[in-house]
Amino acid sequence: MRKTPVLDFQSIAPLLPTSFGTLYIAYSGGIDSHVLLHLLATQSQWRDRIVTVYVDHGLQAASADWTVHCRQQAEALGVAFCSLQVDARASNGESPEAAARNARYRALEKLTQEDDVLLTAQHREDQMETMLLQLFRGAGIQGLAAMPIKAAFGLGSLIRPLLDVSKSEIQTYAARHNLQWVEDPSNQHSDFDRNLLRNEIVPLLKQRWPSLDKTIARSARHCGEAVELLTGWANQTLSQLMEPTTRCLALDKLSEFNDTQANWLLRHWLQNQGLKPPNQALLQSISQQLIQARDDANPQILIQGRVLKKFRQRLHCLHPQQLLKLTGTHDWPCDQTSLSLTNGYELTRVIAPSGIDQLLWHSSKITLKPRSGGEKLKLPGRQGHHDLKKLFQEAGIPPWEREARPLLYLDDRLAAVPGLWIAEWALQTKTDGCYQVTWQLGQSM
Repeated sequence: MRKTPVLDFQSIAPLLPTSFGTLYIAYSGGIDSHVLLHLLATQSQWRDRIVTVYVDHGLQAASADWTVHCRQQAEALGVAFCSLQVDARASNGESPEAAARNARYRALEKLTQEDDVLLTAQHREDQMETMLLQLFRGAGIQGLAAMPIKAAFGLGSLIRPLLDVSKSEIQTYAARHNLQWVEDPSNQHSDFDRNLLRNEIVPLLKQRWPSLDKTIARSARHCGEAVELLTGWANQTLSQLMEPTTRCLALDKLSEFNDTQANWLLRHWLQNQGLKPPNQALLQSISQQLIQARDDANPQILIQGRVLKKFRQRLHCLHPQQLLKLTGTHDWPCDQTSLSLTNGYELTRVIAPSGIDQLLWHSSKITLKPRSGGEKLKLPGRQGHHDLKKLFQEAGIPPWEREARPLLYLDDRLAAVPGLWIAEWALQTKTDGCYQVTWQLGQSM
C-alpha cells in the first residue's frame, strides 16, 4: 500500500533558498498561506528573517478584520508583519480576478529588494486550475507550463514551495497543528472562472480521475521543461539577431527562420523588452504591418505602452518618450556633469583620452539645440564639410532619433552631436584631459 505523503518542513526544505536577505511570505490568512507560514515560523533558524505580508485589496467588507487576524497570527508565531493596501478595481477589459492578482503582485514586487525572496502558497490543485484555465483560453506552451516553482521577481526572487503538495496534505497539516484561518466568502461564488473550476468542474472530473491534480501538474512540468529548452535556444539565437546597444531586431536575419521559429523568436524578443507574451493575432499584425512593410513605409504599432517601428530591416521597440522631438535651447553650465532635456533624455559628461578639450569646454558657453536643417560638420580625417542629414543616413540613425538628438554648440559654433561625432576643430587627444558626452534616456523612462 502506497504511503500517504506527509507535509513537514523537511519535505519543502530543498526548495527553500540557502541565502537571502528578507524572506517575505504572502499571507492571506487562509489555510494555504497559514500552513506555509507555520512550516517556516516554527523553525527557529528562519523565524527572525521572516516578514509576513498581508495585501488588503479593499474588495471585502471584512478585510479590516482579516488584517487584524493576520497580524495576531504572525505575532503568535513570533514573526514580523506588514500590511499593504492596493487598488484592485478592474480596468476596462480586465477581469476582477486578474485585477486583484495584478495589484497584489505589483505591491509585493515593490517590496522585494535585491536578495529578498517572496514565498507564496500555491499548491498542486492551484497548478491544475491554472493550466486548465490557460488551456480553455487557447494558450500556447508557455501558458500551459502554468506556474514555475522558482522565478525572478522584482529585484529578488519568488518561490512556491507547496506547488507539488496536494490540498489534502495541507488540510491534514492544519488539522494536526490545530491551526486557525479565515475563509474568503468570495471563494464560494462561481461567478469567477477559477472558482467555477474549483467548486463545480474539478470535483466532477476527480470522481472519474482521482489523481487528476498529479497528472495535470506533471503535464505542466513537461511544458515547463519544453519552454526552458526553447528559451535557451531563443536566448542564444537572439544574441545573433539583436543589436546590443539599441536592442533592435534584425529582420533580414529573422527571415532565415521558418514561420514557427520566427514567431517564437519574435515573441521572446518582445518579452526581453519587458512586454507580456503577444497572442497570435498580434504576432500576425506585426508581421503584416511591420515586417512585411515596404522599406519606405513608416508604420507603427502600439503595444502595452510601447511603440514598434521598423527602419532599414530593423524592428525597434520604443518608449513613447523616445519619439518626442527635442524643442528649445538648453544652456549647460560648464561645471555641471549632466543635463536633463525636455524630451526625457539625459546628457552626461565623462573624462576620456580623446574628445572635447577640457580647457575649451570650461572657457565656452555650452548650449544644446535641436536640428533646424542645413547643419554641416567637418569630421576628423574626412575631406570637406558634410550635411548632418547625410551623416545620419550613412550611420543608419532612425528618423525619430535624428529629431530627438541634440546638437552641442560651444560659443554658438557646432562642436558635436553627442554620442556620435565631434567636429574636427573641437577634437583633441589628451590623457585624462578631454570630455566625451553620452546621450541616453533618463532613468525614469
